[in-house]
Amino acid sequence: MTSAASDDLAADLVEALVQSCRCQQPRESVATLDSAWHLGLIDDVDLDEVFARLPARYRPLRALLDRRSEAGTESLVRLILRGLGCSFEVQVSVRGVGRVDFVVDEWLIVECDSRAHHGEPADQIRDRRRDLAAAQQGFVTLRLMAEEVLYSPESVVCALKAVLALHRSR
Repeated sequence: MTSAASDDLAADLVEALVQSCRCQQPRESVATLDSAWHLGLIDDVDLDEVFARLPARYRPLRALLDRRSEAGTESLVRLILRGLGCSFEVQVSVRGVGRVDFVVDEWLIVECDSRAHHGEPADQIRDRRRDLAAAQQGFVTLRLMAEEVLYSPESVVCALKAVLALHRSR
């Protein structure tokens, strides 16, 4: 009995991404590819190669990618906003606030938070100060936790719909 050489068990990053996409739902594939692209692990040529190796039915996903998403949850929220037909900008610099994940319809800031980057008391104080600075300029801030985005996307959709509808009704 012979064992496989370790080289036989390894795949290059492009092939690993291809296989990842084949195993995931489309929205998770977008998040995976966005993250690899954002982190500089792959470039445009590599992305083209990923899609060349995937079956043709995956090609529409290419147009949904955006390397500005700094986390998979941001990619997922971007897809939700797109699905809701919202007008939004990604990674926007707001005077007195700093960079925010999304500005929706020019009045709603959506931030995708995680325990890793927003879990410490000092992080939370900083975030609340930023929210106050945004409010002074007429923005409403909606903070979404990673767990909500990943495991309860329907509640995120409902919350966004409700906030947007309330604002539009006024």
